[in-house]
Amino acid sequence: MVVPVCSRSSDIVEPLLKEQWFARCDNLATQAIAAVESGELSICPKMHCKTWQHWLLNIRDWCISRQLWWGHRIPAYRVSFRNGHPKNRKADSENMWVSGRCYREALEKAAAQLNVNGEHLELTQDDDVLDTWFSSALFPFAVHGWPSQTDDLDRFYPSTLLETGHDIIFFWVARMVMMGQKLTGRLPFKEVYLHSMVRDAHGRKMSKSLGNVIDPVDVIQGVSLEDLHARLEGNLLDPAEKERSRRGQAADYPRGIPECGTDALRFTLCTYKAQGEDVNLDVNTVQTYRFFCNKIWNAALFTMNALPDNFEPSPMSEMLADCSIMDQWILSRLSDTTAKINSGFQGYDFPIITSAIHKFWVQNLCDVYLESIKLSLRADDHRTVVSRNVLHTCVDAGLRLISPFMPYLSEEIFQRLPRRPEREEPSICVAPYPTTEEFPMFDGSLEERVALSLDIVNRIRSIQKEFGIPKLSGHIVCNNDDLRGVLSQLCPTMATLSRCRKLQVTNQEPDRCLATTVASNCALLVEMEDIDVSRILERLQAKLAKTNSSLKKIEAQRSIDSYGEKVPQNIREKHDQQVEVLQADSAKLGAAVAMLKTAR
Repeated sequence: MVVPVCSRSSDIVEPLLKEQWFARCDNLATQAIAAVESGELSICPKMHCKTWQHWLLNIRDWCISRQLWWGHRIPAYRVSFRNGHPKNRKADSENMWVSGRCYREALEKAAAQLNVNGEHLELTQDDDVLDTWFSSALFPFAVHGWPSQTDDLDRFYPSTLLETGHDIIFFWVARMVMMGQKLTGRLPFKEVYLHSMVRDAHGRKMSKSLGNVIDPVDVIQGVSLEDLHARLEGNLLDPAEKERSRRGQAADYPRGIPECGTDALRFTLCTYKAQGEDVNLDVNTVQTYRFFCNKIWNAALFTMNALPDNFEPSPMSEMLADCSIMDQWILSRLSDTTAKINSGFQGYDFPIITSAIHKFWVQNLCDVYLESIKLSLRADDHRTVVSRNVLHTCVDAGLRLISPFMPYLSEEIFQRLPRRPEREEPSICVAPYPTTEEFPMFDGSLEERVALSLDIVNRIRSIQKEFGIPKLSGHIVCNNDDLRGVLSQLCPTMATLSRCRKLQVTNQEPDRCLATTVASNCALLVEMEDIDVSRILERLQAKLAKTNSSLKKIEAQRSIDSYGEKVPQNIREKHDQQVEVLQADSAKLGAAVAMLKTAR
């Protein structure tokens, strides 16, 4: 036999049998199951409906009493007769109990049951308190004054949506539903959204003994490794656990936790993958989105510097009439992004929303549109006025799109941004959220044509990087008249984005050029005048040989018969990622070598 000892206080843990209070739950569970099956109560993600069914179909009587010093005291009273009454022994032996909202109500109930005057009775309330989950189950209506029929109860109950962790779907969610149906006759809410559990970057459950607990305040404000170690001294961990915690903290945060801010942390948590999966929170990922916040701030600062002091946004109808192709493209991207985000909100698909927001701000607005209009903003003509209005529209809408995830950053910029005359909201919190009715400018065919021009830009950048050419001269050969006309209009933009020395659109192939296909009816030709083919070819062939050698080495390790059994899973996953990268590099280098050999 082993004597149980408390690990924290070193006291002996002695089991003690004691009478408990139970609540019968079978009828309550039946009603809760029916609410989900009928669609009256919606659970998202749907995968948790199976868990709901499993718990409630196999429900047992609920032990609601706890022997603690805190909590709601159980409203049960033991009845006894006062000394001198002839029935005191009989009543005591029957161990009679009554319940009531107060002592007076319980006394009246006991007197009626025993058919005696209440003056002869003495009631003693049980010292036990209600289970925490029992008290929590009353929360949706108790906070509004229930059992009294208050104005707040009529106005705010039932609510619409409950958001909580999937690990307490039975302990709290199901019990709130059962209590709401039993005590008020209504469901406490119509929808339940169950979020994922947050673990550390390695997928481990956060534990003080492991030293992997991530305090949100530390991520928001930042903390040094020394301060993390110092906090362990105040915990009730034994020396061995403290040492293990120090090693864990030193391994995960060798330089401490950088200051990331509230908005970056909130946005990061919403970016993680599918619903229902655990979140392996990596502080480096949070820091990446802190840099994204900086990107938004710099884009807004650029916009405000580009606007004149007396700038007043033009009406949308006037602005659309004189838009260039790139103006139309960014407004189309804004319309498509708005549609995806609103659709994502309808399905609680936050990764889709955050991905669309990030792509619009970084890839569409900052990397392409801002770079394409920098030169035109320096002029002072009608074209500049239109670009300023389009830029202001995109930043204003982009801030409103991101405000639910980054309220502090978006509010700070929104207060500095010029407002439209028809909109004078005091805060971004009350500004209307963008919709496709406000931005109906989506143009799929235009986006396809601009996407082709961006492919050309990326190909030019790739060639300049691979061949070590600072600035090249190129020609875009296109046999389609309509497409050639569009590319001719976009040629200055492509030259700006790719930083070419010279870029022309033509229907005839010039001599002494390095050719690469961009599309079925479009090719990019790079002039060979400034390219030392032999030197570049020698360098690329050496790099290709090194890449293939590394690839063969990993493939040889993976081909061993006992590889799957002896090599840990994390190492196998690392090898798979390395092979994928090396194969892509090898294919890219091989294509570049073949291209140069053809041009010699």
